[in-house]
Amino acid sequence: MFGRMMDFLSRDMAMDLGTANTLIYVKGKGVVLDEPSMVATEKETNRVLAIGREARSLAGRHSRSTIIVRPLRDGVIHDFEMASLMIRSFLGKVFRRLPLSRPKLVVAVPAGITSVEKRAVMEAAEVAGAGKVFLLEEPMAAAIGAGLPVDQPEGQMVVDIGGGTTEVAIISKFAVACSESLRVAGDEANEAICQYIRTGHAMAISEMMAEVIKMKIGSAVPLKKILEIKLRGKDLASGMPKIVSIMDSDIRTAIRGSTQAIVEAIRRVLEKASPELASDVAANGIWLAGGGSLLKGLALMIHQATGLDVKKPDDPLRSVILGAGAVTEHFDYYRDVFLN
Repeated sequence: MFGRMMDFLSRDMAMDLGTANTLIYVKGKGVVLDEPSMVATEKETNRVLAIGREARSLAGRHSRSTIIVRPLRDGVIHDFEMASLMIRSFLGKVFRRLPLSRPKLVVAVPAGITSVEKRAVMEAAEVAGAGKVFLLEEPMAAAIGAGLPVDQPEGQMVVDIGGGTTEVAIISKFAVACSESLRVAGDEANEAICQYIRTGHAMAISEMMAEVIKMKIGSAVPLKKILEIKLRGKDLASGMPKIVSIMDSDIRTAIRGSTQAIVEAIRRVLEKASPELASDVAANGIWLAGGGSLLKGLALMIHQATGLDVKKPDDPLRSVILGAGAVTEHFDYYRDVFLN
């Protein structure tokens, strides 16, 4: 029995350390954790009060003595200490005696990550209790998670739209042939919605509320049916609660800068591609992944801009973690995909 326990504790795992959410995959078990990348701390003492879902439940409703921290910004670690604590807490939920096991950990990171940012991710994971850390580019992970033949000498284009970054890449034969990492994604769209409502309706809303609005009525192109939502927030002039009606056209206007930036990044990567790779992408289409790919009409917008077929896997939200998890299941086969 003890031997079986240690076998479980030594299982390799993968992590999608995202700006918005952190997901963990355990070899042989699948995705075992999906929680917000948030930490709640006490202002005076910096003592951790809550992590993950519990921290998110406090957002916007906490006292003045509590601070909500998001340790990652634009897809990379912004607060090393809080990131390490958060990772340790999440690993502790998965492995109760992780320090004794120190399994291999595959971490998905943005394609445009710098050497300093790489080191921060590896050190944070090691401090949190992981063993040897292997870094995997998010578009590569998304392609594997979508079931694309990344082992073949044939170009496959992936656009992974997360919370902090959008990763655009063409992948061929276990390598990223050309790519662009754009620090424009879901979070920037949420901020744009907040600013639009502040300016146009003199009302303050939270970024969490903006995310809800975006998913309910947001779209990249005009829809066949007009959508409307009653929005509750705080009047900037009086400080009192306020209700306004917001249309899908309002949100489309607010996030136009973000959606256009993603389309332009796709065009730039296609322009950088060799004629052979461009021909492959024309045949295979563009694959979308990440939470941002769920925006209504985004696939149509990209199709209209490029003339190419645009597709999504069955579970675009989990493409990255499923791909990173597949690497842990077949580690030797995917050995050439790591950054380090």
